[in-house]
Amino acid sequence: MLQNFRLYSQYYDLLYKDKDYALETDYIDQLIKQYKPKSKNVLELGSGTGRHANLFSQNGYHVYGIERSSEMVNIANQSKRENIEFQVSDISAFEVNKQFDIALSLFHVISYLNSNQDLILTFQNVYRYLNKGGLFIFDVWHSAAVHALIPEKRTKQLSNGKISVIRNANPIIYPEQNVVEVNYDIEVTDLKSGTKTVFTEKHPMRHFSKPEIELLAFATQFEILHSEEFLTKAIPSEDTWGVCYILKKI
Repeated sequence: MLQNFRLYSQYYDLLYKDKDYALETDYIDQLIKQYKPKSKNVLELGSGTGRHANLFSQNGYHVYGIERSSEMVNIANQSKRENIEFQVSDISAFEVNKQFDIALSLFHVISYLNSNQDLILTFQNVYRYLNKGGLFIFDVWHSAAVHALIPEKRTKQLSNGKISVIRNANPIIYPEQNVVEVNYDIEVTDLKSGTKTVFTEKHPMRHFSKPEIELLAFATQFEILHSEEFLTKAIPSEDTWGVCYILKKI
């Protein structure tokens, strides 16, 4: 993921303008109130351009975001609300001088951790900075859905009146690694000048079964409190692409 989002970050919010950040924030807020009420200090892993952080701030949380893309952090800092800080760092190796009630990692950020070593280091780091009994809430790609539905080629096209973006996604499946490498070919057109910029991105996404998460939690001193389909709260099935896990620091 070293080169991911370098150019992509400039068009990230346009590509995901249909993403309902408010709905996702309310969903996570309800989980926090259900499993650890009165929590205020939130560590967000993979904070991106700060959309979730701003909404959590509106809901009364103090948010500290970790994001490895300096380009995204620059965007986030332009519109951040009070009680928000961002740090450019890898989620498996960051250091802070704070402790948190909640750690969050949304939009499948954990699925970008393809190796067991990176997963363990990240979970250990989260454990280090959570208060006793703190929660780690994250969503990942669900193995059952990947096997049953099989990712397909897709094209997405969007415009904001200044630029248009065409993104073609070509997935390559590596079954032995539980990884789907999503290869993006992206064309951005400046609608005023007609100038086109073309670039590619590779997004290797690891998918997980519940037993894998259980083993990972056990190895890093967490316990699983609950798992469910992200947003719908349904029991995960072969139709469930994203599963939300709620872990507690033991």
